[in-house]
Amino acid sequence: MMTPAAKLIERLESGRHPDLPETTAGTVRLDARSDGRTEHWYLTIADQRIRVRRCSDEADLVLRADRAVFDRIATGELHPAAALGRNDLTVQGDIRLFMILRRLFPGPPGARHPREVARASRASVRAPVTVVRGRNR
Repeated sequence: MMTPAAKLIERLESGRHPDLPETTAGTVRLDARSDGRTEHWYLTIADQRIRVRRCSDEADLVLRADRAVFDRIATGELHPAAALGRNDLTVQGDIRLFMILRRLFPGPPGARHPREVARASRASVRAPVTVVRGRNR
């Protein structure tokens, strides 16, 4: 059975990620602890693409957390910055890479992109009502 974090990491490797700046390059290691063991995922980021391996090599950025925390991040239930602030996630290395990497994680379930919200609110705005002699037209 694949965990939500494993599914997300598998999706990261497929295709180009236009949410990543073209100049982003680096390595990230995710250390997921569970049942006294640590699973390692090693991500190599370059040219808006991500290559994933299973190894514990040194990386520019290392993220450590319990597997359950990574699963909650992968489903959008937990924002990576919130996990970091609560010490559920630790970060070692290039914090700029962490800030960029957050773009790849999903938002909360049911969340909409801000542009979609703006378009919907503009569409629902009616023409202004003009009041003439105390009556609406």
